[in-house]
Amino acid sequence: MAFSSSNSLFGKYEIGRLLGCGAFAKVYYARDINSGQSVAIKVINKHKILHNAHLVSNVKREIDIMRRLRHPNIVKLYEVMATKTKIYFVMEFVKGGELFAKVAKGRLSESLSRKYFQQLISAIGYCHSRGVYHRDLKPENLLIDENGDLKVSDFGLSAVTGQIRADGLLHTLCGTPSYVAPEILTKKGYDGAKTDIWSCGIILFVMNAAFLPFNDSNLMMMYKKIYKGEYRCPKWMSPDLRRLLSRLLDTKPETRITVDEIKSDPWFKKGLNDLKHDPDLPDLETITKHELENKSMTLNAFDIISFSSGLNLTPLFAGTSVSQGEGERVVVAESPENVITRVEEIVKDVNGRVSKRKEFGVDLIGRNGKDVIGIEVFRLTENLVVVEVQSSGGSTHFYDELWNNKIRSELVERRRDVQVAGS
Repeated sequence: MAFSSSNSLFGKYEIGRLLGCGAFAKVYYARDINSGQSVAIKVINKHKILHNAHLVSNVKREIDIMRRLRHPNIVKLYEVMATKTKIYFVMEFVKGGELFAKVAKGRLSESLSRKYFQQLISAIGYCHSRGVYHRDLKPENLLIDENGDLKVSDFGLSAVTGQIRADGLLHTLCGTPSYVAPEILTKKGYDGAKTDIWSCGIILFVMNAAFLPFNDSNLMMMYKKIYKGEYRCPKWMSPDLRRLLSRLLDTKPETRITVDEIKSDPWFKKGLNDLKHDPDLPDLETITKHELENKSMTLNAFDIISFSSGLNLTPLFAGTSVSQGEGERVVVAESPENVITRVEEIVKDVNGRVSKRKEFGVDLIGRNGKDVIGIEVFRLTENLVVVEVQSSGGSTHFYDELWNNKIRSELVERRRDVQVAGS
């Protein structure tokens, strides 16, 4: 792959060939200039989404969701960057392409489809345990890496528990028609976990049959088949597989099989013990621990988002970042307690007043009572914290004098060469 210096992104990544494109985004192959690591970069055109609050909300949610997820069978999001016109998702590059391309060539063997299905259920069960529901599972959104392992991608239509209404259900109509669960069609609300399981059932059927269980050139006729659960298994499917499919494609969500029940199913469990005890396959806990141990001194703006659920993504969608006069974040090699103590000492020296918000949050109030600076401290690792500062009211003079000229300079002198500008 030939790269050009003119294709450099922020001096960090060299952009290569186009991998795919949609209505609002394009995905490119790229290479990390320093490490040589291959990555995929999803480029979202701001001008195409800013007029639509729903699309902006989806992109924000996708970032929020993907930064939570660290699983061997889920595509990793490494970093998020932005310019005035574009947003860049830097993601894991999965070399093998879509599962759809494999199935398009013909049905998979039952053993291979079982392996992919085991990995899919592992990933989806992990998502559900963290309050994330994919809502658009299909072979086009499942990638196969160079080792032949499945990776779930594209969380653009995903939902989180915060979107569940008072009735305990989700209500947004979304998904791909052939893979959508019957309860979504009733428009009365649905359980996100149950609808994901239905889609997993369609995927399992397609892998083994190379055609859809519910299909019709007339969309309304197809929906009727889905609603009634009318499908036929091809003769080559084993009895155990047919039984599992009947429980996955149960039109009644209340009796549809759960992730835990799937893991106990005889067809599903076959060969699973061998996979679990593969010495070359580290467990999830080991992977997560290793990642956290090795990223503490290589933080970027996305890492800050990753470690705090309360940080604001809005500036990614604006023309520029929040100016330093309004707020910023700084990474400091210090404990939260020491940061707050030092801030309180500095404020006393200038005759200011400190009002505590919570354990590691304070408001710094000027003598006139109108000038307010909010400071919160978030722990990243045992030795690193993020100090987030925001001007909550009053004059920029107070912010400059107290934060820029006193507190910030004091903290910068005490930190270890790591800083992240505000967003």
